[in-house]
Amino acid sequence: MASAEPQNAAPVELNLEVPETLSAALDPAWLTQALASVSGGRAVTTVETVELIKTVATKVRFAVRFEGDPSPQGFCLKGLLDVDEATAKGGSTCVLEGDFYINLAPKLDVQVPIAVAVVTDRDTQQSVLIMRDLIAAGGRFCSALEAFTADQAASSLEQIARLHSGSALLKQTPWVRPRAAELARMQHITVEILQELLDGPRGDNLAPAVRNGARLREGMKALADKNAARPEFLVHGDAHAGNIFRTEQGSGLIDWQVIQRGGWSVDVAYHLCAVLPVELAATEERRLLGDYLARMRGFGFEMPSEEEAWLQYREAVVYGYYMWGITRRVDPPIIVQFTDRLGRAVMRHDSFALLGV
Repeated sequence: MASAEPQNAAPVELNLEVPETLSAALDPAWLTQALASVSGGRAVTTVETVELIKTVATKVRFAVRFEGDPSPQGFCLKGLLDVDEATAKGGSTCVLEGDFYINLAPKLDVQVPIAVAVVTDRDTQQSVLIMRDLIAAGGRFCSALEAFTADQAASSLEQIARLHSGSALLKQTPWVRPRAAELARMQHITVEILQELLDGPRGDNLAPAVRNGARLREGMKALADKNAARPEFLVHGDAHAGNIFRTEQGSGLIDWQVIQRGGWSVDVAYHLCAVLPVELAATEERRLLGDYLARMRGFGFEMPSEEEAWLQYREAVVYGYYMWGITRRVDPPIIVQFTDRLGRAVMRHDSFALLGV
């Protein structure tokens, strides 16, 4: 049976028990209830695991057959499954992502996966999201280790601009918070922990002045303070290559767990400096920034002058560097790749000096 959901239709929000384990999430009886909106209430008769990806959250691609239908349908479920108590405390990010698909995605002109169901327990702050399987439908997720061309970066940057063009929705969504400021002041990531991480392989190509945990923490705080005095935009917050997919319709964005309100430059600088090889970023980033600004002006936004935008872009590189500087539960080659690209962008742009730290 072909998917009949329109692009960016709101998923149903269900009052079911949120599964804590992978086996519970793939239980046919539970899936029968969770997928009732797409099955017409028919029972799930078989469940087959297609792919399992586990970082902090678990993402499992699976195929089900509904009673009376011999053709399998592909889905992807995402949530905190089989985690310890400390990891489970991060469930609020899963709730945030579910709220994005319910409340924001239907109002945005951005290509995102088709979400069909969200199961949330707001008392315990736990949630799982069920989406159509993009790969089964012919889509392709970009690899975190895949170098983008300038044209490919322009395509995904267009999606970021379309997201930013929906920033008027922030008036209706007080639950979208200024996360950059919160991330800069996280108590459980101390300067000592950050320095220890930067002293590992991820920082091998970086100058000592940039491979500095205390300076990076202060740079994040300074960036958050500067952006707090500037116009707010609806920001993805984690637009690296692994969160981009491609279909026949073009690029799309996934992973909305750190969606936030903040400066436009956070997304643009993070994205370009993460997905482009260092040498290509150095030659193409200003042109691509100009394309972004032109697109935003075409959407009716009053954007900074070219020189002011370039300054804000150079400052904002610190955000992506910090995000990968603190990352732990991702494959080491991915961490090294992104921290290196973003750290060398901080060096190239002298971002710390621009932020006064």
